[in-house]
Amino acid sequence: MTTAATLDALAAATAERLAEGRRGALVVGAVRGGDCGFHGADPRTLFAIGSVTRTFTALALARLAVRGEVALDQPVGTLLPEGTAMPERDGRAVELGHLATHTSGLPDLPRGMLPGALRHRHDPYARCTPGMVLAGLGRTRLRSVPGERFHCSGLGMGLLGLALARATGRDDASLIRAEICDPLGMSDTHQVLDPGRAARLARGHSRRGRPVPPRRPGALAAAGGLHSTAADLATFAMAHLGDVTGQLARAMALTRETRHRLGARSAAHPGWIGLRLPSGRGGHEVLFHNGGTGGHRALLAIAPERQAAVVVLSATARSVDRAGLGLLIELAGR
Repeated sequence: MTTAATLDALAAATAERLAEGRRGALVVGAVRGGDCGFHGADPRTLFAIGSVTRTFTALALARLAVRGEVALDQPVGTLLPEGTAMPERDGRAVELGHLATHTSGLPDLPRGMLPGALRHRHDPYARCTPGMVLAGLGRTRLRSVPGERFHCSGLGMGLLGLALARATGRDDASLIRAEICDPLGMSDTHQVLDPGRAARLARGHSRRGRPVPPRRPGALAAAGGLHSTAADLATFAMAHLGDVTGQLARAMALTRETRHRLGARSAAHPGWIGLRLPSGRGGHEVLFHNGGTGGHRALLAIAPERQAAVVVLSATARSVDRAGLGLLIELAGR
């Protein structure tokens, strides 16, 4: 049996191990069943969560799909402005579900963005506009036939946000708030922070401990623009473990059921990477996503069959994945 005190102790051990050689805030959250333990910075400290944002964008897509407003197999081009040249390959169109599972064949960055990103390394995405994203599509060659191969694409997830905005008349930030954060009471998860929340944002640091300014995501905000807290992400994780009902629960189930096989024990889900881990009880699946931007690193990982989850947020640009996944495996084994 895992008690709240045990969760606190396990979170503390992981946080202390990660804190060695780091500067800046760090917080670890451990979830088992209905209990949660934190260690490190105040759980209400805000961090940039980078690509963990993609779990929210994909879940927003799933909510709209459950309601019948869009479909996972709907061609992306049907939601883009008239005249937008959406690339195809071998006669196959890119679908919304392909964007969410990174099987669209699109490259990581919009066409024409790289030179500017190299000139402005401190803030490479800030000058990326929706017009740049859409105009570049006509000059983009897909790396593979849509639906066939996995290739992580910030462009694809950013384009998904733009497409859903066109479908709903709400920008991706408002859509995520309305469809996910507000129903779950996640009051601190936002793209743009008001002054009060900005004061709680941890200052980012490079791998060597030097202060790093925040980055602006530009038109790719749906791929990496959210800020959140360990408390909010624990709430999000617990919802995925069954602490929610109705339409949102059905949308979460859809993201788990939809998969693109990567290997014998791995798959891409909308917003998640899934790993099937062996165990004495026949194995179980772990779903996770990491993120990094502006001197911050994040990991959100859940084991639905074991009712366990882990949140790790760090204001130093060094990976937290190994320690965080190790903690989840330990929790899932209890």
